[in-house]
Amino acid sequence: KRTMTLLEKNGYPDSVYMNAAKIFQGIHTEKSKDRMLVRYGNNLESPMLAFQDEHCRRVSYELAFCALKYQSLLEEILLDSGAYPCHSIPDELTSLLVVMLYDLQGRKFEARKILDEEEPVAEVQEVGHYLYRYMTKLAAALARCRIKHDALSIEYFVPETIWKQEQRVSALPFCVWINTYKISLQDVIRDLEMKGLTKVESVSDFDHYTYAMDQHCHDVLVFPSSLKEELLDLDLFADCKLLLQ
Repeated sequence: KRTMTLLEKNGYPDSVYMNAAKIFQGIHTEKSKDRMLVRYGNNLESPMLAFQDEHCRRVSYELAFCALKYQSLLEEILLDSGAYPCHSIPDELTSLLVVMLYDLQGRKFEARKILDEEEPVAEVQEVGHYLYRYMTKLAAALARCRIKHDALSIEYFVPETIWKQEQRVSALPFCVWINTYKISLQDVIRDLEMKGLTKVESVSDFDHYTYAMDQHCHDVLVFPSSLKEELLDLDLFADCKLLLQ
């Protein structure tokens, strides 16, 4: 998990981008021919997806759906910057172009660091090098879009209905399984209390540094949403003693 956290700050393995592009190819929004400025090819076959592990599967789907959420914005950036159309990149790789552009802007247009043990994928390398050549123009295009739409960040480009749904989801408490093969409930509680967390009776009693026992499953703990990122950085999660539900 520590390795993947480092990777996400510097980019993902090539296989993640490739799988995300295949997923996005099947779910992207098709526009009418008179409005279709960006073309995604005609790959009608079901994609063959091969994931290294569960984490790679999750981030591949997350990348694909984030690209879908911001598809119109990403297409506008590609067109405004002049990075699209590109004769050297076929339509079948446009999904990869969009997915990698989403990730690139999320990293503030910083170049991706490739680890020595990573197995390169030719298509990902090609699209990555192409985007890096346009980084300055892509960043300028994003800035123009934000000024044009008076948006502080790309989150402001999401339709209001989706934004409200995400706000509700982000406010929900989250559940954690105790991996009793590695740690006992008592040891988990001791570790949490040493970090300043207090046990309460139910989620209705939640404050920031609090948690509750699930009423039905004695090996499940419930935490307020505000603690999620902080808790996921603990060794309890890195060592798989606690597992996010």
